[in-house]
Amino acid sequence: MNAKDIMTKEVVTVNPNDTAEKVTKILLQQEISGVPVVDEKNKVVGIVTEADLMFKDKDIKMPAYISLLGGFIMLESIKKFEGQLRKMASDKVKDIMTTPVIKVKESDDIRSIVNIMLDKNINRVPVINDEYELVGIIARSDILKYI
Repeated sequence: MNAKDIMTKEVVTVNPNDTAEKVTKILLQQEISGVPVVDEKNKVVGIVTEADLMFKDKDIKMPAYISLLGGFIMLESIKKFEGQLRKMASDKVKDIMTTPVIKVKESDDIRSIVNIMLDKNINRVPVINDEYELVGIIARSDILKYI
C-alpha cells in the first residue's frame, strides 16, 4: 500500500505571508494541529504546527507588577506588552514555519512513511507528486485508520 491510498486529499494549507493569527484560527476551527505552507505553485515550502506557534510566544513577558490593597501597580510599561502582543498576532507564517519539510511521494510505501514519522518524531507528513506539488497529507490518525 502507498501514500496515495491512505492520505487525506483535501488538505488545509496556508501561505508564507499569512499571519500567525490566521493560522491559529484555522487550526482551532479545523481541529487540526498543523498545516503545510505552500507557495503560489502549490509547492510545500514549510509546515506550521501548534508547537511552532507556542514557541513563538515564549519570549513575550508579562509586565512586572505588585498587588496592593486588592489592586495592581504596574512596575513596567503595559505599552511594551501590548506592542509584543500586536507583533505576535501579525507575525508572518514565513517567520515561524518549520523548514525544511520532510515530505513523501504519493508512491512511497506506508511502512517507510511510518518509519520516517517515528524516526523524526513528526505527527504529519505532506505528500507530493512527481512535480513536487502538494497532493495530500498523512497524519498519525491516517496511519491508525490503515492499521
